[in-house]
Amino acid sequence: MADVRASEREARADRILDVAEDLLLRWGYRRATIDEIAQRAGVGKGTVYLHWRTREQVFFAVGAREATAMIDAVVAAMRADPAEIALDAYLSRFFLEAMRRPVLRALFTRDAETLGKFLSSPAREPLESGKLLASRAYLGVLAEHGLLRDGLRPEDLDYPLPTIAFGFFGVEPLLPPHLDLTLEDKAARLADVLRRSFGPATPPPADRLAAAAPQVIEVFEDLARTFRAAAYGETS
Repeated sequence: MADVRASEREARADRILDVAEDLLLRWGYRRATIDEIAQRAGVGKGTVYLHWRTREQVFFAVGAREATAMIDAVVAAMRADPAEIALDAYLSRFFLEAMRRPVLRALFTRDAETLGKFLSSPAREPLESGKLLASRAYLGVLAEHGLLRDGLRPEDLDYPLPTIAFGFFGVEPLLPPHLDLTLEDKAARLADVLRRSFGPATPPPADRLAAAAPQVIEVFEDLARTFRAAAYGETS
């Protein structure tokens, strides 16, 4: 019975988040109010606040749900092919998966028209953190298994890695119209930069990647659980 109630609460939360995401993308953060979300979701305003305490938390939950789906896709790729745990492969997939999800795309490209004041709200910070991009735990596993450049420590990447990775997102509004690159082209260029900057001198053997894969997958599964709990508020 408890599982049934939890499932019902999660389904209700999804219905609310579906509406919140739709209004956010159509109207922007400023106009998407809790009153409007509740009305369109067919629930009372108080029901929304049973899940999330503030309006900012509702919209963080929208992003956290997308982040969970993104991480789940990353983990599925890693399970299918251990080579996907390499820094260049992982972050190129991160870029693709994030850019294909409208709310994450708006966040990482700093789309003020859509997100407005949410871009300056502390509620959005976990979605932009280095932990989501590449945690010390993940980088530590890579270093332990010789999957980073010789002598490179995880802490050495604290500045250059997000600068490069988020730079590929941030430059989107500044790209000239004549630049004819697909999303896949851009992801491949990101992978090339990361491989040349931080990867080992020679491609790692398959057995080394396979040995590290379970630890890497565990790190990302833990991260997915954290974002899932945040997305569903008190329903988790």
